Amino acid sequence: MIKDKLIEKLLDLIKPIVEERNYELYHVEYVKECGENYLRIYIDSHNGINLDDCEKVSRAVSDMLDAVDPIEESYYLEVSSPGIDRILFSDAHLNRYLGSVISIKMAKLFNGKKIYEGILEDFNSEYITINFEGNSLNIPRKLIKVMNLKGEF
Repeated sequence: MIKDKLIEKLLDLIKPIVEERNYELYHVEYVKECGENYLRIYIDSHNGINLDDCEKVSRAVSDMLDAVDPIEESYYLEVSSPGIDRILFSDAHLNRYLGSVISIKMAKLFNGKKIYEGILEDFNSEYITINFEGNSLNIPRKLIKVMNLKGEF
């Protein structure tokens, strides 16, 4: 729960910085990978995100983090776009992409498969419902490892 409080505090600090620059704060995560800590900030815009956008937000957030110093341990700051095959982290993301094609990777086999791709039809606290091969399929959220939007070029 300490990590949840840190994320909550970081959201309160980072969101105004991102929005002042006319971007959307898509997601913030603080993770440990290969023994290193990463603060990842995903930003979005109707016009897309480029390297300059990420740099603007990174500089401003870095300055704020240096001044406020909310994270006690060392970490790397990364600012990026969520990308075309973006991870769907929240119910707000799911709601935004209702009717879109998503890919669901399971933590373990579900009905003999680990990956499902279909049109996102509905969701609730227990299930994600997709149209899979012409039928509605309720997938238990507790079995889902990650969900991604299937982007189109």
